[in-house]
Amino acid sequence: MLGNFWKSKGGNVAVMFALASVPIMVGVAGAIDFVSTETDASALQNALDASGLAIGTQYYSGMTQDQLQQLGLQVFDANLGLMDKQTPQLQYNDNPFGFTVNAQDGGNVHYISVSAKAVHPGFVGSVNWRIDRTSYVKVSTGTQACVLALDPHLSEAVKIQGSTEVAMAHCVIASNSDASDSIYRGGSAQISAACTSSVGQTVGIPASGVHLDCGAPLVDQYPSFDPLAGVIPPAYTSCSPVPGGKTVTLSPGTFCNKTLSGNIVLTPGVYILRGGQIKLGGNGSLSGSGVTIFLMEGAQFTANANDVVTLSPPTSGPYAGVTLYQDHGNNSALTINGGAGSTLSGFVYAPDAPITYAGNSDMSGQGNCIRLVGDSVTMTGNSAVSSDCSAALGNREMYAGRQVLLVK
Repeated sequence: MLGNFWKSKGGNVAVMFALASVPIMVGVAGAIDFVSTETDASALQNALDASGLAIGTQYYSGMTQDQLQQLGLQVFDANLGLMDKQTPQLQYNDNPFGFTVNAQDGGNVHYISVSAKAVHPGFVGSVNWRIDRTSYVKVSTGTQACVLALDPHLSEAVKIQGSTEVAMAHCVIASNSDASDSIYRGGSAQISAACTSSVGQTVGIPASGVHLDCGAPLVDQYPSFDPLAGVIPPAYTSCSPVPGGKTVTLSPGTFCNKTLSGNIVLTPGVYILRGGQIKLGGNGSLSGSGVTIFLMEGAQFTANANDVVTLSPPTSGPYAGVTLYQDHGNNSALTINGGAGSTLSGFVYAPDAPITYAGNSDMSGQGNCIRLVGDSVTMTGNSAVSSDCSAALGNREMYAGRQVLLVK
């Protein structure tokens, strides 16, 4: 019977078909593997692109690797809908996709790369298809800013009210708050600025008495970078004494739980207040050129309308451009209501506290190179602020908003 089978034409055809079907099946399986792998690779790339863009909208200098990973992974995982999450993946430190984020600060431009890896198991045999993908995002700073409120949700994070006249030539007023009244203008306040930029919305803008070079307020924007996020306060020295008398001259150092009042002259350098306060006490004065004051451990700063404040920052060194720096976690209100003859320049920085700034006609001239950065910022009085003062601020700059682009 077997011999008859081999002699049979039908038997020969069956054998030939069986032999020929093997490469056909392998080819079909390969095609299936290729298409399935490409589908998974596309899903992986899309998830990486979404993750990179999300990181770019919230990235700030000094962000830790853990923060980058956590932010990126949340978006990455949520965007893997097209990929079979049950597929065995390469294992890297218990990270199923080997998800990694790298960020590189480049001054006004930041680069973020997001990578992941996977394996698509082959349909035939033990051949696995490896997938490696990376997404590249470029984050560029926006335009020059003079005022920035950092709180992400606060109502009226930037508040300009009363009969004030705020003039900010070619400079932006910015708020990172997503509130419906992120930037609020009330009363008869007049504003002249390059623009306003807010994550949320504005109230009282546009209106008569408001001139924006950009034409209309920019809303629903990406948050602005914290310009002093990378500044590290100096180490404490031993506690320095404060001489008696209503008029004193101080040298740089650390002052512990002291109240500085009266008429105070600061020689150039760095001053650290550990607790205590600067409260001039009415008709007092505070003056110093090339100085940086650090308000640490709950230290407070209050200058009332009848006090004279004449301060400018150093123009070189690690604290170039920084005049007042209130440390993170210190939510004591910082009040600057300088009287006639006051001139203030440099960064006034209180990231977790409200800043109240009341300029006046005398706070133009030398005092026009000011940058206000607080959890919130309230402006009253007449304030003239210039945008072009890089020399006075030691080339330290501040920008409103950001641009986030997928570059590869």
